[in-house]
Amino acid sequence: MSLYEKIINREEKISLVGLGYVGMPIAVSFSKKVDVIGFDLNAAKIELYKNGIDPTKEVGDEAIKACTVDFTADPERLKEAKFHIVAVPTPVNADHTPDLSPVEGASRILGKHLTKGSIVVYESTVYPGVTEDICVPILEAESGLKCGVDFKIGYSPERINPGDKVHRLETIVKIVSGMDEETLDEVAKVYELVVEAGVHRAESIKVAEAAKVIENSQRDINIAFMNELSIIFNKMGIDTKSVLEAAGTKWNFLKFFPGLVGGHCIGVDPYYLTYKAEQLGYHSQIILSGRRINDDMGKYVVESLVKKLISADIPVKGAKVAILGFTFKENCPDTRNTRIIDIVNELKEYGITPLIADPEADKDEAKHEYGIEFVDMNTIKDMDAVILAVAHEQFKSLSMNDMDKLYNGNHSKVLLDLKGLLNRKEYETAGYTYWRL
Repeated sequence: MSLYEKIINREEKISLVGLGYVGMPIAVSFSKKVDVIGFDLNAAKIELYKNGIDPTKEVGDEAIKACTVDFTADPERLKEAKFHIVAVPTPVNADHTPDLSPVEGASRILGKHLTKGSIVVYESTVYPGVTEDICVPILEAESGLKCGVDFKIGYSPERINPGDKVHRLETIVKIVSGMDEETLDEVAKVYELVVEAGVHRAESIKVAEAAKVIENSQRDINIAFMNELSIIFNKMGIDTKSVLEAAGTKWNFLKFFPGLVGGHCIGVDPYYLTYKAEQLGYHSQIILSGRRINDDMGKYVVESLVKKLISADIPVKGAKVAILGFTFKENCPDTRNTRIIDIVNELKEYGITPLIADPEADKDEAKHEYGIEFVDMNTIKDMDAVILAVAHEQFKSLSMNDMDKLYNGNHSKVLLDLKGLLNRKEYETAGYTYWRL
């Protein structure tokens, strides 16, 4: 009997190693079909899950309460599973080199509790070769087992889009790969249990790793192009959003928009690819150029704000500025690798300490990661400028009257609407000094 058959007969279990924005929804989805052990080192997070609380807001509290995932922070429990899915973050260091410590640490923990006949599938985004060249030796060293003989490996890159209720695990085609045909077949069948959109069988693990890392590199480059256009058009006195709306009427125009590029994928994955390329003697030109543009957008936003303050005869040093939104994307509590922090840090260079409000953000995470403490929207008043930074649904419903209440009524209201949520003409007619990317 195959491992897949044993899993669907509930004779064997699946484990999820890492229960964040990616791992937890996968665990919940599989638990509707088979027995699942959900493991995470963060005991506090495990307690939240056990109490039916979803801090990620990815599936919601009710789904957590209703699911049958066996949540645990005890690595010994991993011995009970034979099919392991590793879904831990893969960030970059301060110098933009890959930080593989989470995936290496997860491999060490799993290796210590790996049993014969297991399949280990990595979902973490990595450059081609990491699974076989870095993770496998760790699994072998910690377990004393031989890959290809005692256990098998596969790779299936995550495609979950945090905060997106439409494109979910079940509705996105899943790339799967395995070290051999037998493993590939097992991995594919297991994922087909929950992925309604079906799977794409990649011809090798390295192909699957490469496919994932270029998906987000492509988006990064396209957004960088939009950001560069925004800089150019602002110099020309042309509204970028209006240009994109006009160009978007052509059937094959790619609808990307300017903005701050953060999060764990688009702002990170290109560095994994260029790092590996440089090891092989090739220095990226297009990919790194795009990264440089996107990494500098926080500085560009603040420079634009300073110009608007000066034009409104508002002293720059000590100006009262509020930032609405701090997460890396809309309708998501995740603040890790948010580029709004670039705006905050750049403002401090001008002697400005902004007030920040974000009703969606994970407050504890923001405090731990950045030392940021949020204020309640209702307490913001007498501002010289407001930066509407994130397109949360709650912010989309703000009226002009709501915005008026945030300002000092003695001078021009400077408003930076980074995502173009508001009606530019209405605000300019009302006397606002309005700017957007």
